[in-house]
Amino acid sequence: MSPRGVPQPATEPILRAARRVAGEVGVEIHEERRRRRWTLRELGRRAGLTATAVRQMETGRAGSVEAYARVAIALGVRPELHLVDERRASAGPGQDVVHSWMGDVQAGHLQRLGFSVSVDEPYQHFQFAGRGDVVAWSVERSAFLHIENRTRFPNLQESIGSYNAKRAYLAAAVADRVRLRRGFATVTHVMCGLWSAEVGHVLRLRTATFRAACPDADDAFEAWWRGEPPPAGVTSAFVLFDPHDRPRRRRCVGLDRALMADARYRGYGDAAAAARGAIGRNEARVHADDSRVAHRHLNGANP
Repeated sequence: MSPRGVPQPATEPILRAARRVAGEVGVEIHEERRRRRWTLRELGRRAGLTATAVRQMETGRAGSVEAYARVAIALGVRPELHLVDERRASAGPGQDVVHSWMGDVQAGHLQRLGFSVSVDEPYQHFQFAGRGDVVAWSVERSAFLHIENRTRFPNLQESIGSYNAKRAYLAAAVADRVRLRRGFATVTHVMCGLWSAEVGHVLRLRTATFRAACPDADDAFEAWWRGEPPPAGVTSAFVLFDPHDRPRRRRCVGLDRALMADARYRGYGDAAAAARGAIGRNEARVHADDSRVAHRHLNGANP
């Protein structure tokens, strides 16, 4: 037999891709079942599967193609496989359009409130080094805010480890840089997850982990968002965040509300499309503003 005909063991990139696809499909199954208010047993009955099999599929443990087809038919949805160019949808902050959108919205809002703001702020503490997504501070109020943005959680333990390292060292590094000898009296750490069904699903599956890393209410973050840093103390909270400005709708919700909140985006793809639309509108607005400025200058130079 030709060597090409011999099945080869799956490589780590293949296994990661398989886990990602299974996880994304599991999120969609869970959200559709939840929207219909069906139990696991009810969906299993309609699909001809056990409740255990449905639960495994929802939590990202791959089922057979036939099992996915059975569930799709039972839910009355069309099963599809979406192929995404990894080079354009990288989870890295520098290439992630949704991650950049979240950070830009937060940085712009905090700057308008008069705070000093830094994006991708570096820190170094012996063997620990990293970057804070968005940080804001006020030397006059001795207050510091650190926002860790997450569009997805492909590896939750790794995400929590990175966040904890920043909680331990980032505020001190910035205080040293701005020459605040006694450090910040108020330190607010916030893990901001994209307000998507994908993130919400992980949140419900691993609630205890999120509560351990982010045990506090989101009051401190809401105070910063209003332009009023909270009293002295150190807090760590989780919020779901929507970078899209929706009139009369909340921009974010804390952990307790997040567990019950309806998703604003089905998944990363929906948010990426919204991000590209927002960027396009902003570019059009800037171009129009530049045109008006140029027109005024031209009229001034040639009355």
